[in-house]
Amino acid sequence: MKNLVDHLSQYAAYHRDTRNILTHFVGVPLIVLAVTVLLSRPGWSSWSLGELWLSPALLATVAATLFYLRLDRPFGVAMGVVLALFLWIGAHLAQQSTLVWLSSGVGLFVVGWVIQFVGHYYEGRKPAFVDDVTGLIIGPLFVVAEAAFLMGMRKKLQNNIEGKVGRTHKRNLKKAAV
Repeated sequence: MKNLVDHLSQYAAYHRDTRNILTHFVGVPLIVLAVTVLLSRPGWSSWSLGELWLSPALLATVAATLFYLRLDRPFGVAMGVVLALFLWIGAHLAQQSTLVWLSSGVGLFVVGWVIQFVGHYYEGRKPAFVDDVTGLIIGPLFVVAEAAFLMGMRKKLQNNIEGKVGRTHKRNLKKAAV
């Protein structure tokens, strides 16, 4: 079974250009929010659980959070908080008209992927999930890890990942195309 370093290193190998990583700070959260919005229907309000919106999004959030917690407790908690916020937004949008719910979910999804593909153009490499579908669940964790690295946190983890896949850089598009 892969550990945190294995998962993040495999994903990071597809993301060494700083411009690509920066696009992921916007694109990945938009995609995760979009999926949460779209999975928030059908849904039911449970008064016995404190007005909790019960939906497929709730099940996916719990499963993803447990996966992240198994890999790393601090990152798992951070992901749980972010996913809970997205779950709240998704529940709110799911209770609106079908037009609002669907256009929000689809719109966020499309915009998120456009941003992702721009980043991978800079990278000169396809997205990680094309070769390994686990990239879809590791992508959001990668964004949280990269944010932590930018704040000077988790240096040992960053060094372990960079030891496997190298440091990030800004590629020259003309050189990358040759």
